[in-house]
Amino acid sequence: MLVDSHCHLDFDALAGDLPGVLARAGDAGVGTMVTICTRVTEFDRVLKIAEAHDQVWCTVGIHPHNAESEPVTSTEELMRYAEHPKVVGIGETGLDYYYDHSPREVQQRAFREHIRAARETGLPLIVHSRDADEDMAAILSEEMEEGAFPGVMHCFSSSPALAKAALDIGMYISLSGIITFKKADELRAIAKGVSLTRLLVETDAPYLAPVPHRGKTNEPAFMRLTAEKLAELKEVTPAQIETATTANFFELFKKAERPA
Repeated sequence: MLVDSHCHLDFDALAGDLPGVLARAGDAGVGTMVTICTRVTEFDRVLKIAEAHDQVWCTVGIHPHNAESEPVTSTEELMRYAEHPKVVGIGETGLDYYYDHSPREVQQRAFREHIRAARETGLPLIVHSRDADEDMAAILSEEMEEGAFPGVMHCFSSSPALAKAALDIGMYISLSGIITFKKADELRAIAKGVSLTRLLVETDAPYLAPVPHRGKTNEPAFMRLTAEKLAELKEVTPAQIETATTANFFELFKKAERPA
């Protein structure tokens, strides 16, 4: 079984054919999915998908792009949302200095609120980071000193230095279809160096479809292509990648239940 640890089943590109998306995922051996919240104002829509399908779990959080446009959400509010049995993580949160859709200080403030919620609940923090390596490493280190929290660097495509900083404080690295892209040599080198015990896989669907589907709508069924590429990089079998990344997922996302 494979786990798609990060997808967006509520986004229009997938929600319009959700039964088909889930059926194709099952046919491809993807037995568990986490649909990720990017706006607290749309949390109910995300939650309803998770509630309706045994193989789907969800998170609560505000993407850094939306940190300014969403209502200010406190640690306590995030924790209240996270009490629901289907909510298994905090985020997606983090820093995105590539687009700067929200002011950086607003992103940082929201990020720290999410970190505190992860610390208090024990649920993993789902971290988005783009062009913000220095501030990301600093905030993660500072907050870890305040008290440990579990987490994963989702759709990792940053520097070797940030990968090391995250791994050094106990976080996981999640890899997406980007590892199949022609110009992703540095990311593939990073993937080779990360222990199999600290890796997850994801689609980030409907974005970042792996080769040969690049440029098309991504979906959880394509998870297998990323896993096969990771097996090639790690010089192990696809079955070993399935076993390791699935075990890692349930070790990190402890609230999620393995399917029967």
